[in-house]
Amino acid sequence: MKLEYSFIIPVYNRPGEIRELLQSMLALDFTRPFEIVIVEDGSSKSSEEIIKEFQQQLNISYYYKKNTGPGHSRNYGMRYAKGDYFIILDSDVLLPPDYLKYIDGFLTHTYCDCFGGPDAAHPSFSNTQKAIDYAMTSFLSTGGIRGKKSSVNKFEPRSFNMGISRKAFEATGGFGLIHPGEDPDLSLRLQKEGYQTCLIPDAKVFHKRRIDWNKFYHQVEKFGMVRPILNSWHPGSGKITYWFPTLFTAGFILSILLLSTGFWWFFGLYLIYFILVFLDSAIKNKSVSIGLFSVYAVLVQFVGYGYGFFKSVWQLKVLKKNPEIAFPNLFFKHA
Repeated sequence: MKLEYSFIIPVYNRPGEIRELLQSMLALDFTRPFEIVIVEDGSSKSSEEIIKEFQQQLNISYYYKKNTGPGHSRNYGMRYAKGDYFIILDSDVLLPPDYLKYIDGFLTHTYCDCFGGPDAAHPSFSNTQKAIDYAMTSFLSTGGIRGKKSSVNKFEPRSFNMGISRKAFEATGGFGLIHPGEDPDLSLRLQKEGYQTCLIPDAKVFHKRRIDWNKFYHQVEKFGMVRPILNSWHPGSGKITYWFPTLFTAGFILSILLLSTGFWWFFGLYLIYFILVFLDSAIKNKSVSIGLFSVYAVLVQFVGYGYGFFKSVWQLKVLKKNPEIAFPNLFFKHA
């Protein structure tokens, strides 16, 4: 039986990104029909006129609803979709021509209830975007947990590039109302119910991510805040490695303070690490500028995530606060 696919794309005030994503979908090397479901999440900048430009060439369904967050918007779209598998994308990605062909080839031979793929930087991206992509995907910064490993135990797909079977969606109800963190929460619930999650290494997307440092910092800070909440919801899912950015940041501050006392070797360890990051990124991106930006991106990532993680642990474990009371900005409400 040939599988049928429905792309589910929530969008919030980003019509330009939708245009670029749909243009990349026109170039997909896939002979069978596929469906695109776009859910406008209460945007003030509508994508409707742009979507109309593509409706003669692509099978697009468009829905507008009030703002309830990306998780609820994805669930909304999946309830209307017709495919056997729902492929969830963020609006700020571009698809390589072979994207759907790799997914179909994998699922034809290997059953999986929920899957994900890696992300990469497109050649057209800015140096800042490429540096942020390096920080989020490099083995030196994240250990390859976001899809760059050929083998990942209990892989947690991310919603910028994620697929879920109709059966698994209907059994779990889809995404929760936390954001960010709705994607690992769903993955952990699926695994708890016995559903299989897997990585499709070749099904990559080009992910633009945040385009300035301030937005990037606040994004990774939220990632850090969310993880202790997920650990409390899913006992046994916590890992000692989640503490690494907090310890890295505390150690870095201490190393700077110790310089004034003539104790330099501790700071020297950090300097060696940053040189390795610079060389690795500069070689991979063939750019000294991107290499330098990558050092800053990794530092921003560790400081933001580390501070968010520590703050969340303090609020939840020490002060014993309810997550929705401690961090109301991380939770959306239903319509």
